[in-house]
Amino acid sequence: MTTNQIEILVYGAEQICASCVNLPSSMDTYEWLEAAIARKFPNQPFKVEYIDIFNPPADDEKRTFAQRVVEEDMFYPVVVIEGKVVGEGNPRLKTIYAEMESRGYIPSA
Repeated sequence: MTTNQIEILVYGAEQICASCVNLPSSMDTYEWLEAAIARKFPNQPFKVEYIDIFNPPADDEKRTFAQRVVEEDMFYPVVVIEGKVVGEGNPRLKTIYAEMESRGYIPSA
């Protein structure tokens, strides 16, 4: 079991992306993802942060990636774990879980 806390960033916007009609909003995805990860990896440290791509925080790295999402017309929400894009548009839990397991997280039975 890992003792390192990883940071999971969910980049999105209030408005659903044009190619993502009928999918949950970025904020809904963020909330769903945080709950799903907490159930899958109980009592293991992680942080999920939502970043509005049109109003990013002052942090240079997060601001730069938010601009990239907009400029490259990426499908959002975009899920990033420790700098690696693991989901875009409609992120898959299986992919996110696999990335966390590769970083030492142990799934619950």
